[in-house]
Amino acid sequence: MGKIIVTGASGSFGGAAAELLLAACAPEDLILLSRTPAKLAHFAQRGADVRHADFDDPATLAAAMRGGERMLLISTARVGSRVGQHRNAVEAAVAQGVRHIVYTSLISADQPDNPAIVKNDHRATEEIIEASGAQWTHLRDSQYAEAVATAMAIPALLAGHKPDNCGDGKVGFVSRDDCVATAAGVLTQDGHGNCAYDITGPDLISIPEAMAMVTELSGKPITVEQVDDEAMFAYFDSLGVPRHASDIMPQGPIPWSSDDMVTFGQSIREGYFGRLSDTVERITGRKPKSLREVMIAHQAAWPV
Repeated sequence: MGKIIVTGASGSFGGAAAELLLAACAPEDLILLSRTPAKLAHFAQRGADVRHADFDDPATLAAAMRGGERMLLISTARVGSRVGQHRNAVEAAVAQGVRHIVYTSLISADQPDNPAIVKNDHRATEEIIEASGAQWTHLRDSQYAEAVATAMAIPALLAGHKPDNCGDGKVGFVSRDDCVATAAGVLTQDGHGNCAYDITGPDLISIPEAMAMVTELSGKPITVEQVDDEAMFAYFDSLGVPRHASDIMPQGPIPWSSDDMVTFGQSIREGYFGRLSDTVERITGRKPKSLREVMIAHQAAWPV
């Protein structure tokens, strides 16, 4: 099968993928990349090949990619500048002989009218990979169920209300664990070359329905206030959230921008997340977790 590269292996997705791959592969066949390889010492102790890689410094990448045949390219966090980072990684990987690149993308990234600006980075990266000469697999993840169970649910429980511009748009919320397991499956199985897969959970659920589930499980009422996009911008302004990715302060307290979040909500409202697939079960052999299951798993972190 050849050696597998995992980028961003010190991140949450990459670390979870490394754990699954260590269970499926010989440790010496796993190449784990990070800007901070010291954080991967526990994997090195188990025999994985830990290497330094900085996508902003192409000079580090030839040695980092050497010997790999398949690569999991985990999207970096830097909205607005990550396409260049991804291009550097893809070009270095292909130059070193990587023959198959698996990329963590976004559902409906290929839909030209999808208003979510995050889609632009993902589709640009998909196109770079498709043009690279390597085989490709795009894993188009739906919204993470864990984000709803924590980053969305906790502030809503504290405030008792949640402004929202998603309307009644449905989402196939998917557990990050299922996304990781699907990625590991694609990397260790044959037959996934030049394929794009929607990665979703088992149910289509709107944000108001998700918040009703939080209320049911917690016993605390949450009022969802349906607002338009301008009111959503005003809400984020009141929290001090920068409007644009270019306004984000490096190492600042808020690593995301309101135009990203507002257009994401618009995308949900307009139906671009309203998809279900059987990809998780087909590739992992297990049914995907439901939003309810993920919420119950994170309930201990909710305010009482």
